Parts: sequence; structure tokens; C-alpha cells
Amino acid sequence: MNIPQRQIEGLTAFGYTVSEARFLYIVAMHSGYFTARQFLAFVDAKRGYRTRSLAQKLITQGHATIREYRRNGCIYHLYSRKLYAQLGHENLRNRRRHRLEAIRTRLLALDFILANQGYQYLETEAEKVAYFCDQLHIEKGCLPVKLYMGGPTSQPTLRYFVDKFPLFMSFPRPGFSHGFSPVVTFSYVDPGLETITGFVTHLGQYQPLFRELADFRFVYVSGTRAHFEKATALFHSAVKIPLESDIARDLIRYFRARSIWNRSEFRTMSKTDLLFFNEAKRRFAGDRFEMLFKNWKAGRIAEADLRAQFLSKAPNRKVYFETYLVPKQPDFRAKDDESG
Repeated sequence: MNIPQRQIEGLTAFGYTVSEARFLYIVAMHSGYFTARQFLAFVDAKRGYRTRSLAQKLITQGHATIREYRRNGCIYHLYSRKLYAQLGHENLRNRRRHRLEAIRTRLLALDFILANQGYQYLETEAEKVAYFCDQLHIEKGCLPVKLYMGGPTSQPTLRYFVDKFPLFMSFPRPGFSHGFSPVVTFSYVDPGLETITGFVTHLGQYQPLFRELADFRFVYVSGTRAHFEKATALFHSAVKIPLESDIARDLIRYFRARSIWNRSEFRTMSKTDLLFFNEAKRRFAGDRFEMLFKNWKAGRIAEADLRAQFLSKAPNRKVYFETYLVPKQPDFRAKDDESG
């Protein structure tokens, strides 16, 4: 992580030490929220003078608010327009207040970033759009986007990468071969929800972009291992297998297997073929594939035509997936929260 010197100087002008300025820059750009535990780990210090000194500077200058939580100290929120303006990002959405689930997600993401400062992060929406559109020449319509409706007199606004999950360049973990070039790495931060429905939605939003990339890495970040197995299986079936495979070849294989199944000759299929068939039914569901199957079965479309329709944009593509366990997180229930 390369922090521009002018940003450090901008924050030290407020009276922060260099180490405090570096930490506050990371918080401002990636989270907006932090805990004393995270600050102390960053500066390698014990609770006491360092936290009191930082808190005093933040509060007296109106740069942050503090909310106290049961048994777990305080959560700080950097909200000052003046502080963000000093960094050249006056309108960064990290300044805004967020709900508890979003705060928990941002703190987990910050833990990941603080533990992985060696990566080159794409910090802002503008940097991410520029990387994919200007450097990789990917159409903007392939990027994950959300439409924000303005007031009666303002125009709707398109915002990209609104999830704010860490996005960076890194090498795949040891054991994966990718030469000497880093790959773009996406992530999803699970705040500890009961299901992985949000992960399913997230992958759907990023699918158009994934299809444009030759190689990429994905990291599932969580404070618990509860969903690691399900998330891994889901990512492999919904993203990795389809993108790394030859779609036309698999589609033709599926059509052949489906014809055998429809003729009640499934006993002639091997166990491998049956497993492939069951997975392919889910993968190739939908009106488009139903119409292609009917036309293929009726002889109105040849296998060569199918191959022409599904030419791979990235032959020999490699997709890497990993899980990352963040150490146990505190219970973020505020003192005035009487639930539970």
C-alpha cells in the first residue's frame, strides 16, 4: 500500500503524528470506522496514552464521533468534511453514518486491509473504473453499478463498486501458478449473517465483469468459518467452473447427455456423466438454452454453430478462490441497545 506523502503531511498539519496520520488515511479511504484495538495493533502499542491522545485530537477538532459499546470499548467514525477534504476526497461516502451491519462489515474489511498492507489497493470508485475501463479496455456497462435517484430537480446518478469491498492487485497464494504478474483480486466481506444470500447477489452483480477478465482472484472474508464450505462450493459452481471451462464443449456434452436421459437410457451413463448432467441442468437453465436444445435436437442448428455462438473471450482463463478468517470480532451492541 503506497500512501502519498502529501496525504500524510495534510493530516500531520492537524497535529497528528506520522503513524496516526498513516492509520487515519487507511481508515478514511477504506472504512470510515475503526476501533482502538485496530489502532493499537497498527502502531504496536498497548492501551493507554496512545489511544487517549488520538481520541482527544479527533474529538476536539470535530474529526470523529465515538460510540461506546458493551464490554468492547468504542467505535470511532471519521466524518469530518475538513479532514476528508485535506485528503482530496471531500465527498467520499465513508463520511456518512451507516447501520450496524454496514459498520460491522467495514470493520472486518479494515482488519483485512491492516493485515494485508502489502497489496496495491484500488481505493476509490474513480480508480476502479479507470483500471477496468482505461487500462483493461472493458466496457463500462460490464461494471457492477447501482442507480441512485436524485430529488425532483436532480438527475439520477450511476455509482460503481458501491459495496466498497477491498479490491487490489496480488499474487495467487503459493501452489497456484501464474507466472510473475499479479492478478486483480476481488473480495466479499461477510459480516456474520445467517445465510449467504448476500454473497449470491454479489456474485450476480459482478458476473458481467468476471466474464471480461482473463484471470482474477477472489477472497471471501469473514470472522467465522460458518459459511466457508458453502461459499466455496457456490463460487466454484457459479463462477470458477463456468468461466474456466469451454462453454460450447460443455453445452454440447449436456445436450447429448440430456438426449440419453430423455430416452430413458440413463443406465448407460457413467457416474461422472451423471454428476456432470446434474450440474449442467442448473448451469444451462433458462429459455435461451431450452431453445438451443430444441433446435439442436431437431437438426436446425449444428454443433459448429453452437461453438461459434460461445467463443471464449479468455481461453485458458484461471480463476482463484480463497477464504480468509479474521480473528474473533467483538459484540457490537451499543450500551443503549437493550435487545438480546
